[in-house]
Amino acid sequence: MNEPGSPTPPTRGTLTPSTILASVIVAALMGASYPYIVLKLGFGPNLSVVAAFFGFLFLSLFNLIARTGYDRWQNNIVQTAGTSAAQTAFMCVLLGAFDILRSNPALGFHLELTTWKTFIWLSIAGTLGVLLAVPLRRHFIVDEKLPYPDGMAAAETLIVLDPPRGKGADPELIRRAKQAAVALAIGLGASALLMLFRDEAKMFKVLKDGWEPTYVIGGIVLANLAVGVSYSLLSIGSGMIIGLRINIWMMVGGVLAWLIVPWILIGPDINWIPSKATRNQVLFWVMWPATGMLVSGGLTALALRWRLIISTFTELRHAKFGSSEFPIAWVGIGVAVCTVALTIFQWLALDMAPWLTLAAIVLSLPLMLVGLRVLGETNWGPISALSNMMQGLFAVVAPGNIAANMVASGTTGTVAVSSEAIIQDYKAGEIIGSTPRSLTWAQLMAVPIGALAVALVYPELVETYGAVGGDKLSSAISRKWALFAEFLKGGFSSLPTSSLWMLLVFSVLGVIFTILESKPKLKPYVPSPTGIGIGILVPFAVVATMFIGGVIGSIWKKTDPKSAEITLVPFASGLIAGEALIAVLVPLLLWLGLGGA
Repeated sequence: MNEPGSPTPPTRGTLTPSTILASVIVAALMGASYPYIVLKLGFGPNLSVVAAFFGFLFLSLFNLIARTGYDRWQNNIVQTAGTSAAQTAFMCVLLGAFDILRSNPALGFHLELTTWKTFIWLSIAGTLGVLLAVPLRRHFIVDEKLPYPDGMAAAETLIVLDPPRGKGADPELIRRAKQAAVALAIGLGASALLMLFRDEAKMFKVLKDGWEPTYVIGGIVLANLAVGVSYSLLSIGSGMIIGLRINIWMMVGGVLAWLIVPWILIGPDINWIPSKATRNQVLFWVMWPATGMLVSGGLTALALRWRLIISTFTELRHAKFGSSEFPIAWVGIGVAVCTVALTIFQWLALDMAPWLTLAAIVLSLPLMLVGLRVLGETNWGPISALSNMMQGLFAVVAPGNIAANMVASGTTGTVAVSSEAIIQDYKAGEIIGSTPRSLTWAQLMAVPIGALAVALVYPELVETYGAVGGDKLSSAISRKWALFAEFLKGGFSSLPTSSLWMLLVFSVLGVIFTILESKPKLKPYVPSPTGIGIGILVPFAVVATMFIGGVIGSIWKKTDPKSAEITLVPFASGLIAGEALIAVLVPLLLWLGLGGA
């Protein structure tokens, strides 16, 4: 954030040779390390804060060697490039899903993504995602002012790494900056230390991922559904920034999906799942009402703000070459070029009919809008849920066609991760006053770097650690993606009718709750459709931990508001940064043979 009491700075930050070089280096590091993190840990932590630390390292080094200078706005550009490359590299989960499907001869799935196919596909789709998100910056960040906690954490880090200095600096601002820096350092140290002790870090095997009760309630084996609490200070920090209201409704969604619904589904009248059902078996039912609520709620919120959207596009349309915005005309040209290129590539290389590619792109737009809203309110990007939603839609559009199902959902996933990456960086830039145009160029430059990193690193990981889905690279996301495609091979009729009825019911509720939520006086008392939907989809242990963070943040604000104003967000940002930093460094050490077995 800006230092308390200081005016919002003018937009700053331009592309210089040193920022471009640092951006390329950091993007390559993030893109190369992220596939191991995602495939090993089973999730993709946001690396904006980690990229900011690496940006500080390389920009400071260049400044020491060539006196190029250093400030937070330069680092914001570098951090943006690193985030973009990492988010593009997240799509290694799709490559894993392809491999899992191909390993089952009975499915008749033979589509293989070679190095160059991977690079070209992710480069085009990722660029499309960045461009589609550009016009939405003003709507979600400037007008609606959604929190985007990871973006806030990145901004705090950028500020702490560039504190006020010089004779003219306000002593009060320096004092507050020091307090914020200490709070961030304490949070970062605590989170990093706990992450080192967690089982997935493969260091000191003292703690597992979290606490999951093994007993049975109402015939439900709770441990099988990941009901419990996770040992994650990153989740605590996210909950502190998000606030109590969203956390409460996320908890309501979690209880509904993972305690109440399973008890109903195993009952004698339905008997749709076994008493020892896994999380994925339950998820195949509850994901439909959850996604229905998220999509209907998100689209309703956009419809209610149609004037803001029109205003946003109007202002961008008149952006000049020297302005801070990325002109909407350039966005339109880029989207058109990427759409044609993606259509031709998927037709020739992935055997995807042109009309199916165009359908996938059109259907990706509303899902992307919903994803950006969900991310802004909950700090959880529902990439997996949106991709599964696309799989369900293509079970109707192209029933029985697993290849079309996977390629279409892959397009949605890549568009979603790219748009979510740039919107978080736009949030950080808005806080510190960076130039949006420079951040957009950094994102566009880093997408092919991340795509190339995936294309080169993924085969090496598989050769070193074995096939995805095994003990070393479990990648739950890849397995769920592949299993869902297999499940839908018989078409939309493969889904239980009861879940489709609930999709309709929750879609209607999403519209109603969103309309009521738009009334300021009613909002505190109205259920949050975003909170409920994401609470259903996210593992219960994560939701419960974020809820604890929300309670801690609320108590802090009420008992010591002055301290909370200065140090709550920096401390919570440190909790997010510490775990994400170790999530990058430990896999790199293990890969180099420097960590534990």
